[in-house]
Amino acid sequence: MIVETIKQETIYSGQAFNVRRDEIRFPNNQTTHLDIIEHVGAVTIVPIDADGRILFVSQYRHATGNELLELPAGTLDEGESPENCALREIREETGYAAGNLTKLGEFYLAPGYSTEYMFVYLATELNPAPLPADPDEFITLIPMPVEQAYGLALFGGLQDGKSLAALLLAQPIIHHS
Repeated sequence: MIVETIKQETIYSGQAFNVRRDEIRFPNNQTTHLDIIEHVGAVTIVPIDADGRILFVSQYRHATGNELLELPAGTLDEGESPENCALREIREETGYAAGNLTKLGEFYLAPGYSTEYMFVYLATELNPAPLPADPDEFITLIPMPVEQAYGLALFGGLQDGKSLAALLLAQPIIHHS
């Protein structure tokens, strides 16, 4: 399907993203306006420690008004590769460096209104190597057995979409019962 972009205008520029208003024309000649969140992209990491546990983090997410259990994740810095972002974020959020990083997949986080593209990595061979956390992050590390993690994912105990998708991508590699 060919959709013509008639006009694009940035209506908000923020710290984490911009909002763009597009005027588009569909093949049937109908036009509409869409508000699009422009995002540089991000990573989600599935870290597995020496005991075979998945390292989750719990952090407050203001949009939800709650602390959420999530896999470590973060936004790419300007010009940063997804791999380097994953290596940096795992150290910032878990205090561990990955000796081995394997790309599991990638996806759009919310393609109905956002350009955010997520890269997912499996991190193994973890060694202590903390980096300072971001000043606006208050994170609690929660190591969890693989079976428990997938149980939470399957039965509603995990409410973070990127973490659910990352666990799905990791499932063929992570052997759980």
